[in-house]
Formats: sequence, structure tokens, C-alpha cells
Amino acid sequence: MATIAPSRRIPGKAHRIVFANEKGGTGKSTTAVHVAVALSYLGARVASLDLDPRQRTMHRYIENRLATLEKRQLTLPTPDCEVFRGETPEELLATISRLEATCDFLIIDNPGRDDPFARIAVENADTLVTPMNDSFVDFDLIGQVDAETFKVRKLSFFAELIWEARLKRSRMTIEQQRPEMDWIVVRNRTGHVEARNMARLQKALTEMAKRVGFRVTQGLSERVIYRELFPSGLTLLDKGHLGELGTSHLVARQELRALIKALNLPDFARADNQLEVA
Repeated sequence: MATIAPSRRIPGKAHRIVFANEKGGTGKSTTAVHVAVALSYLGARVASLDLDPRQRTMHRYIENRLATLEKRQLTLPTPDCEVFRGETPEELLATISRLEATCDFLIIDNPGRDDPFARIAVENADTLVTPMNDSFVDFDLIGQVDAETFKVRKLSFFAELIWEARLKRSRMTIEQQRPEMDWIVVRNRTGHVEARNMARLQKALTEMAKRVGFRVTQGLSERVIYRELFPSGLTLLDKGHLGELGTSHLVARQELRALIKALNLPDFARADNQLEVA
């Protein structure tokens, strides 16, 4: 298995990966967990922060994983994870600072709604990942399209938030400076979408990407395997502990490897660095 090279980043400043979408049901937490575990498999020190203290899907996934490891007496790469239960922006920023002091990557899973803490996380992202389903219902989060031509008419509030966050970052002092934010829209659950709709959506995404400045990549298709894995906390990377894998499992794992590569994370996305799973 290839590993991440020792970090060359400034000590105490982890690379922040924020998964954000103000709409639920897009595979956001599932994608966040798999990315966190993948980076752990590659030898990176990974911490994760769940900003939804009510549902805490990512935290529950990791809890299930730890319980399975204990029950089966296994040792598998597992990111640290905690739930943010603070009440002020200052507390959130202090938590981020504390966690990133001892890790290479800090992964933040935002709730599927707009709230002050979610906005802070987005504003402080180095890599911002927005999973979406292949539908104009989800695209509406980013921009609105004409009902007949499907051309983009205007940006959404979420896209404007990202735009403002980038402007704010550009005004940081040298001491505060972080890398330019890389915004990636991940098209999840694309397996059963009608071809004409996919083409229209692709055209709208391409137009919006040029206007706002995000990248588009394929994500995880709708497959039963992801729902089945949650109770055990295992992931597609733990193939030696999943029993027999069918063709759909193998295709899904390949999708995950392609996604990790497409994120183009520091110290990871080298041409010779392939994610191999045990």
C-alpha cells in the first residue's frame, strides 16, 4: 500500500477538508467517512469533526467502526472523530485549532442545513467538497436554471457564500494566509439518471463551474453496499473483512479510489501514489 509522504505543511496547520451541502440525502457523510478512512489507510494522521450534534452521522459511523474492531479484535486504520457541541464561533475556531495541531488532515462534516457554524467551517476550508445527486433539485443549491433552456440564470445563496469566503481569504495577512480554497462538486448517485437529464445537468455544471470556479468529479453511485456498511462502521477499503465481494462492490471501490485521486490533496495526489486496500 502506498503511503503519504511526511507532511511538509506548517506544523499545527492541517489541511482542512470540509464536506458541505445545505441539502440532506446527498451522501455527504458517507463520502466524508470513506475519504477519512482512505487517508488513514495511506498513513496520514486524520482527525474529523461532526458539526451536527443531533444526527451526528459521521460520528456514529466511527463509533460503529470502533465497536466492530473491538468485537472482532481487529486493528484497522481509523480516524479520530468528535462532535462539536459548543455554542459560539470562538469555540468552533478553538476546536479546529486544537484538532489540527496533531493531524495532517482535518475533515469537517457539516450538517445538511445552513447555520452559523456550517458557514464558519466553509469559510475556513482548504478543500471544500459539495456532494450532490444528479438532479436539478440539488443543482438549485448552486444555481438556478431557466425552465426551458436550462441555462444558468443566477447563483444560489450557497454559491455566493463560497464566493465571499474566497474574497475574505484573499484579504488575509501573510501570517493568516492559507492555500487558495479548492471547491469540488462531487456528483454522487449517478447510476439511474435518465440520459437527457444527465446531459442537461452536465452542461449547467460546466457553465456554473466556469462562472464560480469549482471543479466537478464523479463520486459514489447509489448502491446498497453503503447502507449495509453503516452498522458495522466498515468501509469499502476494509475488503478483507467484508466477506465475499460482488462485482458491484468492486466497481464501487474503484469509484472511491478515483474520487480520492480527483480531490488532488497535498502530499497525496502523485502519479505513483495509488490507494491499495488490504
